[in-house]
Amino acid sequence: MTAMSVPVHEHVTDAIKTPALIRLAPNIVLVRFETLKVYAALGAVRSLLADGTVRKGQTLIDSSSGIYALALAMACHRYGLRCHIVASTTVDLTMRSQLEILGATVDQMPPSEDLRLDQRRRVARVHELLDRHPDMHWMRQYHDPVHYLGYGEVADLVARALPPGPLTVVGSVGTGASTGGIARSLRERDPDVRLAGVQPFGSVTFGSERFTDPDAIIAGIGSAIPFGNVDHELYDRIHWLDFVHAMAATIGLMRDHAVFAGLSTGAAYLVAGWEAARNPERTHVVIGADTGHRYTARVFARHREAVDPAGLSPREITSLDDLALPWAAMDWRRRRFGIPAQPLYRKERVS
Repeated sequence: MTAMSVPVHEHVTDAIKTPALIRLAPNIVLVRFETLKVYAALGAVRSLLADGTVRKGQTLIDSSSGIYALALAMACHRYGLRCHIVASTTVDLTMRSQLEILGATVDQMPPSEDLRLDQRRRVARVHELLDRHPDMHWMRQYHDPVHYLGYGEVADLVARALPPGPLTVVGSVGTGASTGGIARSLRERDPDVRLAGVQPFGSVTFGSERFTDPDAIIAGIGSAIPFGNVDHELYDRIHWLDFVHAMAATIGLMRDHAVFAGLSTGAAYLVAGWEAARNPERTHVVIGADTGHRYTARVFARHREAVDPAGLSPREITSLDDLALPWAAMDWRRRRFGIPAQPLYRKERVS
């Protein structure tokens, strides 16, 4: 590589947004980000500035469990905006310090083991602040489709990097914009691109709210409230995993491939392995949203407790009525939420 081919970036967001593509198996490729949501934040902020919805110097506010907060603070730093984050109790000192140095003001929720309560508190606090400061612009990462815009660039990168052939995108559902946005853009080239979404138990997004996983700390990949940005009709498969399974896969990813990544990446890696074994003709693209730093104490330091992911398998279900811990999988078939699944194959009536 010559010196001329190495870009000099004008802002750190251009450097950290670009992922590394790592082959984990013949038909599994990890797209590993330092902070995936930089794409969402940059795409949203640029669009809002361009159409006059926000102006330089204005304060952007949102609720976040971590990586979106940092991405938004960086986007505001780049484009001359102020930033206010209503942070989850899961945001650690390292993350909070970065936010504050970048100029963001931070409201952090009190300690809580109940992530549903934490999320509701955050949204209530946003409303309270908007009532007091009506000039603030609420980014609404959970609901505003402007967050889809940046992920077209990720889809272009994946399409250029991989050879032609059938693809399956595997990643956490989260707010819906990342996996949904990448798959939607890839389907503009090939409508056969499949999307497998990963959910924690306890999330309302795909109907597992009746379950409680007491060890769950996979903040950001599920939700206690409905997310408007989740387009259920984009997803072909859904997998629900508990913390034990996600931790096993996250440790396994580092042990087998030296990749230090967050729990959502580990969960997606486990799901991709299962899907890839059953669909070997397809390349499975794993979305690795962030690094493992914020999980150091509660996951990586406990690596001796991790079970062997090689012995794990899901319970295949055909209805949400059959959903059960610790790992379940279902053909979603790009349908709206609440629409019963139809049989995968219909037997023709023989006359």
